[in-house]
Amino acid sequence: MANEPKIALRCDKLHRYLGQAEGRVHVLRGVSFEAQAGSVYAIVGPSGCGKSTLLYLLGLLDQPDGGEIWINGRLMSNSEDSVRTAARGEHIGFVFQFHFLMLEFTAMENVMMPMRKLGKLSPIQMEERATQLLDSVGLVDKRHRLGTHLSGGEQQRVAIARALANQPTIILADEPTGNLDVKNAAIVFDLLTSLAKDNGQAVVLVTHNPDIAHRCDFTRPMRDGLFV
Repeated sequence: MANEPKIALRCDKLHRYLGQAEGRVHVLRGVSFEAQAGSVYAIVGPSGCGKSTLLYLLGLLDQPDGGEIWINGRLMSNSEDSVRTAARGEHIGFVFQFHFLMLEFTAMENVMMPMRKLGKLSPIQMEERATQLLDSVGLVDKRHRLGTHLSGGEQQRVAIARALANQPTIILADEPTGNLDVKNAAIVFDLLTSLAKDNGQAVVLVTHNPDIAHRCDFTRPMRDGLFV
């Protein structure tokens, strides 16, 4: 059907174990999930329930012990490392609780890093896109400032611009506002979700903040390695 929503991300019956022998823990117990393009999903639940583990699997940063993951309809969970790495760079943007900027580089240089790695744009095109993205998060006037000269909220806004650099299909965010005060948390959430919706990207975020979760399109509670 022409009006059916596009499924950007889907997983089916994911299992993940951590540890070895007697200490082995069944962290994910058959999780199934799908995310539509242009929608924002909150994954909530107590610490240790498997939220971040799930996010790392969906981001192709780790391999499941069972189950399957599709990105844009393509099965990725059993792919070779080189295929997964390429898909991660092209289709997935990450935002973490800690910005992980290269503080010795400028805001613009940080945003350009994923573009350099993907290697699809010329230097001029990369600069133009980085400038546009920093303008969209309200930091174009600080594009030449080193990361050390930006506030915590500004650093996280640069991290959002960096996550959007390669126009990914999916944004995965692990506690993206967890290290910010209430005002900056609201600013970062609004920027992340509005920019993603404008570009038709699916956003899946892990959060302990009930206000943030309430403002997402969908909320999926987790407990003991399963969606409740």
